[in-house]
Amino acid sequence: MAAAWFNALADPRRARAVSAGTQPADRVHPEVVEAMREAGIDVSDARPRRLTDTVAAGAALLVTMGCGEACPVVPGLRRDDWPVPDPKGQALERVRAIRDDVRRRVERLVDEEGWR
Repeated sequence: MAAAWFNALADPRRARAVSAGTQPADRVHPEVVEAMREAGIDVSDARPRRLTDTVAAGAALLVTMGCGEACPVVPGLRRDDWPVPDPKGQALERVRAIRDDVRRRVERLVDEEGWR
């Protein structure tokens, strides 16, 4: 959700997001696909990828969502952890609340960094 929001809200000439996780699923969970579709963003074709040291090293900022010790450590890389609940298996109403929280966080980040 965060990468999809980021790529929808940020100026692609300034920044782009890559979605990756320490234990990625083989697909985006259906409840997330539905909640994002309601917001006008189609993530049905998105494929989760593994967050590796190489992926992290290519970033200007690594935003994590609770991966703790499992996250790669890259010296000098700015990092921010957002305490966002995992939407997997949640009721659609709860996933909508998570979606909206993630959007607010992404909007704030994009504005603070001047990436609009």
